[in-house]
Amino acid sequence: MIPKDAPTLAAPLRPTSEKDREFALGLYLLLAAMFVASLVTCNLAFRKFFAWTLPGLDYTFEASVGLLPYPLTFLVTDLISEIYGRKRADDVVKGGLAASILTLVVITLAGAAPATAWSPVTDGEFDHVFGQTVLAVGASMAAYLIAQFLDVRIFHFWKMRTGGRQLWLRNNFSTIPSQFVDTVVVLVLLCSVGEIEWALFGALLANGFGFKVLVAAMDTPLVYLGAGWFRRRFGLEPGQEIAL
Repeated sequence: MIPKDAPTLAAPLRPTSEKDREFALGLYLLLAAMFVASLVTCNLAFRKFFAWTLPGLDYTFEASVGLLPYPLTFLVTDLISEIYGRKRADDVVKGGLAASILTLVVITLAGAAPATAWSPVTDGEFDHVFGQTVLAVGASMAAYLIAQFLDVRIFHFWKMRTGGRQLWLRNNFSTIPSQFVDTVVVLVLLCSVGEIEWALFGALLANGFGFKVLVAAMDTPLVYLGAGWFRRRFGLEPGQEIAL
């Protein structure tokens, strides 16, 4: 609940010149494209796992390569939430869902189509790589919907609570719990359908969430840089948004 005495945000800024409107819209579409590309890549690459030993520490991360681009989706939604507002962030999340569904349909149809005798990729090879993509996309979509909508709403709660100040707080306090929910939901679903053994659940949860928290902390300066650039370019006050 937002306290009645919470600082108020400045009204959204609507660019007055056609050039500024087109520029603001172009940047929004660029961020949206980065979001969708990262999300689809996560879904397609999830079956390969990697190990990363931290320099100077006796600890090795073991996680899906699908984790590598995924934190970018939260960085992008936080930037869109900060600059363009909650509605535009929700629109991007819905666009990502549509892209995931389209990916699911295309992969399913491609798997059903018989390969020719001279095809460089046989039916068996295709199924080996993409055979479980339906499960991955299904699990990812469920986790994605919950986590991304949660991220946007927590972000805007803290934005209203602080009057648009303390960007680091809403960036981290929205991303970290959302990443935890995402990691738990997707692992529970994949373990439930037998894609991953339950014995690996604890280690993958710790590794996956730990990696995401590390990246979330590292992306805070990037959010500040991005938001600061937008504010200088369009003359925005702290917390003020651009109306498209």
